Amino acid sequence: MDALIEVDDLHRHFAMGDQTVRALDGVSVSVAAGEFVAMMGPSGSGKSTLLYLVGGLDRPTSGAIRINGQELSALSDEALAEVRSREVGFVFQSFHLVPTMTALQNVVFPMVFARVPAAQREPRARELLHLVGLGDRVDHRPTELSGGQQQRVAIARALANDPPILLADEPTGNLDSRTGEEIMALLVRLNREAGRTILIVSHDPSVGDDVTRTLHLRDGHLVGEAA
Repeated sequence: MDALIEVDDLHRHFAMGDQTVRALDGVSVSVAAGEFVAMMGPSGSGKSTLLYLVGGLDRPTSGAIRINGQELSALSDEALAEVRSREVGFVFQSFHLVPTMTALQNVVFPMVFARVPAAQREPRARELLHLVGLGDRVDHRPTELSGGQQQRVAIARALANDPPILLADEPTGNLDSRTGEEIMALLVRLNREAGRTILIVSHDPSVGDDVTRTLHLRDGHLVGEAA
């Protein structure tokens, strides 16, 4: 399989007073289209930093990131935003839904920025909410939904522009174990049935049971890998 994501000698350093924090320190990894890869490690290991760099939410200190063969560091901020909109969907631990919007409106929202024709937005949003099991909750606002339902809305929103890559940062972290298992089952289905390439950051070792491959990070380094 061809590499959809290529990370080559990636470094991300932050200045903290007179100290330099090496959040990532020479990480290289390749992810093929259709893989489901977990990134695991203790807090501060660099896994979320790596996820945000791959998604174009941050820029590296040095090193290269290629998505579909396109080098992200060579792009302007505007072009990078286009790549984020087209190539990547994000799912966060805290859902990040707009509280004043209904589930339907939250899923429609990214399509506006991607310039999806207006007539296509609502039908697609309804289809995605049905896909994640919330076809009967389209008019509910986040405060009227459980944590698991809010995360399902967030997943539907991440899929709004049909990106080939889904990035999930601790997507089960704010959920009880049973609801977390349901969200993982949904992500597995999106990977296996729809061929979506997924990178997930997690502290939960059981996540390793559901993925193609697990990357272990510690102190900014890739220290191990398991299939």
